[in-house]
Amino acid sequence: MKRRTLLQGGSVVLTLGLAELAHGATIVTVRIWPAPEYSRVTIESDGALTAKPLFVPSPPRLAVDIEGITLNPALKELVAKVRADDPNIAGIRVGQFTPTVVRLVVDLKVPIRPQVFSLTPVAAYQHRLVLDLYPVDEVDPLEALIAQRLPPSAPAAPASAPAHTASDPLGELIVQQSRKSGAGTQSATQSIAASAQSTRASAPIDQNPLAKTEVPAPAGTDRLIIIALDAGHGGEDPGAIGPGGTREKDVVLRLAHMLRERINATSVNGNAMRAYLTRDADFFVPLQVRVQKARRVQADLFVSLHADAFFTPDPQGASVFALSQGGASSSAARWMAAKENKADLIGGLNVQTKDATVQRALLDMSTTAQINDSLKLGGTLLGEIGRVGKLHKAKVEQASFAVLKAPDIPSVLVEAAFISNPKEEAKLNNDEFLNQLADALMRGIERYFSKNPPLARNRVRS
Repeated sequence: MKRRTLLQGGSVVLTLGLAELAHGATIVTVRIWPAPEYSRVTIESDGALTAKPLFVPSPPRLAVDIEGITLNPALKELVAKVRADDPNIAGIRVGQFTPTVVRLVVDLKVPIRPQVFSLTPVAAYQHRLVLDLYPVDEVDPLEALIAQRLPPSAPAAPASAPAHTASDPLGELIVQQSRKSGAGTQSATQSIAASAQSTRASAPIDQNPLAKTEVPAPAGTDRLIIIALDAGHGGEDPGAIGPGGTREKDVVLRLAHMLRERINATSVNGNAMRAYLTRDADFFVPLQVRVQKARRVQADLFVSLHADAFFTPDPQGASVFALSQGGASSSAARWMAAKENKADLIGGLNVQTKDATVQRALLDMSTTAQINDSLKLGGTLLGEIGRVGKLHKAKVEQASFAVLKAPDIPSVLVEAAFISNPKEEAKLNNDEFLNQLADALMRGIERYFSKNPPLARNRVRS
């Protein structure tokens, strides 16, 4: 009854001449970031937006009423920006629901857990309204890594996505009212219907992201050695941008893919290695979630990849950082940590999530042993990186990087080069240099394990 009341509570107005009655904010631009883990829709405006979401489970779709605005061309662009390969979004419809309310209807391929929240202006962004669409059934990353070692089995029959019925009152209301208005050939309602078959194998997971699942140990000493590769930034957060327009998030993702190929083709003392990427595409991952992901797959090492930047184009060379329990090892390291720790603000973290603060506090448990092992790993990596390029600092620096706070995983942050230096920006766009850098990092990881063999998985429990 409540839903019916909402659906009948207004009529669609297609007389776009009402736009001249300026009602609050104006939509500036829209973006969609698709990824298997979640899809994000961002609506950027020159003023704060008020939104009322309503999730309808069958067929799955999310309606969002944005108050105090009228439909404009920027908002209509959402329709065409849905990609056919988006794992979660089948299509988006948009229309003027009342003279001062625009309704979005997001048709979904799978059931989702939506988060709708607002962000205040930061960096280059104005006000942002964010729709984060998390699939209810998630893939267990640890199972996926273990499955890579198992013999192939007959694939399961794919499950079809729920059909979108013609009796969808939430979307049909817009269409019906459009026809009544006689607004001409250019209707204010636009639609896209990307057909979807969901073939994503999924397994229920423990909702506590800090919970650890024990890896079933194969016979003898054979076990997976798991390296978590963390490509910095992503999605709404481009990271540093070079003078030629190169984005840090793109460069480090390419480097992560190259290093993953090498890790997956390597074994140490008969133990196969596997790389796990905290992000394997262009989407935003909060800092503490990157750490949680590494802990969830019981990673043996965590390597965060970045490309440095400074106010002037002069600095150059690579650096490696580890966590510090006390103060930073230098003012430059302190400045770097502060800059990298702002990624959540730029990327768009939902600070209203009920357990975000708790999760962050639980991960803030750095140990002396972890830091000592991180310094060993960092020193080994520096030695190899110095063979293929210039070093900015000859020793491992330390500071309070949020992304290095796994209490039980040796963790380092590698700044591959200064993207703000034109010569080094050119190197970061050169696949030959990136391949040399990936080779160096691979040699460093192998050297570290030759002196520090991986032990049985005994993780600190949170």
